[in-house]
Amino acid sequence: MSSFTINRRVFMGGVAGLAATGLLPHSVMAQGGPIRLGALTPLTGSGGPYGPVMVKAIQAVAGEVNKAGGVLGRQIEIISEDDQTNPEAGVRAARKLVDVDKVSAILGTWASSVTTAVAPICWESGTLLATVSGADAITALPHQGYIIRTQPTTILQGRKFGEFAVEQGVKKLFFFSPQTPFAESQFNNITAAVKAAGGETKSLIYDDKKPSYRSEVDEMLAYEPDVIVLGGYAADTTVLLKDIFRSGYEGKKIAFAYSVNQKLIDSVPAEIVEGIYTIAPSPAQSSSAYKRLVSLIGVENPDPYTTQVYDQANLIIMAIAKAGAADGKSIRDAIRSVSQAQGGDVVDNAVDGLKLIAAGKPINYQGASGPCDFTATGDISDSQFRYEQVEGGKLKLLKIA
Repeated sequence: MSSFTINRRVFMGGVAGLAATGLLPHSVMAQGGPIRLGALTPLTGSGGPYGPVMVKAIQAVAGEVNKAGGVLGRQIEIISEDDQTNPEAGVRAARKLVDVDKVSAILGTWASSVTTAVAPICWESGTLLATVSGADAITALPHQGYIIRTQPTTILQGRKFGEFAVEQGVKKLFFFSPQTPFAESQFNNITAAVKAAGGETKSLIYDDKKPSYRSEVDEMLAYEPDVIVLGGYAADTTVLLKDIFRSGYEGKKIAFAYSVNQKLIDSVPAEIVEGIYTIAPSPAQSSSAYKRLVSLIGVENPDPYTTQVYDQANLIIMAIAKAGAADGKSIRDAIRSVSQAQGGDVVDNAVDGLKLIAAGKPINYQGASGPCDFTATGDISDSQFRYEQVEGGKLKLLKIA
C-alpha cells in the first residue's frame, strides 16, 4: 500500500507538470471536463458594435491554449451570452452562466450599468468578474476581490477630458450626459481640470430615450460654451448631435470614442460630425501582445475593449495554471501573481506563460491593452489615451499619450 501511494504521487505530479506545459496525452485530458469561462458582452444594443469582436478575441485565446494542450489537463470552453447592453438582460445571462453553465469566471461586461447589476451575482457565487466598464463605483462595491477592471476609471478619464479641453483653450465647458453610473464622477473630474486652468463648467443630465433634445440644446446655447463634452452612447449622441448642428453652434465638441465611432460617422451627414474630437483609452499598439492579437483575429486596429478582453482571457488562464485550480477563488487569489509578479519573466500570451509557470518561474504579463497591473481594489493602475478628430468623414489620429 505504501509503495502504491508513493508511485501515485509521482504519477500525479507528472500529470500536473505535463498538463501545465500542454504535453498531456488526450486520453488523460479526457478524464476531466472542460474549464468553462463566460463571455458576457454586448452583442446587441448600444454596445453592439464591440461585443462580437470581443468574443472573437476571447475565443482566439482559448483556441490557442487548447491547441497547445489546454491547462491543468483540461480544455477551455468559452460560453458566450449577450447582455444586450441592458442590466436586466445582463443579470439573466449572468445567472445562466453561473447557475447552469458553472463558469469559473465571466469576462467582458461593457456597460457600467450591466457590470453593476451583474457584480453581486459574481461575488456571491465566488465567480471572478473581469470588466471593461469605467464607472468608479464598480470597484467601490463590496466585491471581496472578485472584480478586476482593465478599463481606466472615470476619475482618470474625466481628468483626461478636462486636460484636453484646457489644451483647446476652454473658458466655458458644457457637459451633456444621460444618467449613467459614471456621469457625476466624469463631470467632477472634468471640472477639476478646467477650473484649475481658470475655466468654468456646467452639466445637464438628459433622458437617453427622447426623440429630440432641442430644449436641452437651448439650455446649452444660453450658457454660451466654447467646448461641449458629449458623455452619452451612440444612439442618443446621434440624436443630440443633429439638434446641436441645427442650432448653429460653432464651438468645439469632444466625445467618447465608443459613441462617436466610424459607424456613427457613416450614418449622418458629414457636416454634423466634422471636427469632433474623440478620446479613448489606447491599446498598446507597439506591444508584441497587440501584434499577436491582430494576427490571431485578423482585425486591423482592434478597439480598446477587444484588446482588454484578450488580456483578461490570457490572465485568467494563466492564473488557473498558477493556482492549480479553476474555481473563482483560486483565480482571484492567483491573478496578480501572473499580471505583475515582481522580477517576473515578461510574457505576452498564455501559451508561453503556461510553460514558465510549469517551470516554477514568476510571470509579469504585458498585454495588448497595456501593462495590466492592478491595484488592491482591482483597478488598472495606468493607461495611455488615444485622441482623434473627425476629418473628411474619417477619424484622424492626433496623438497617443
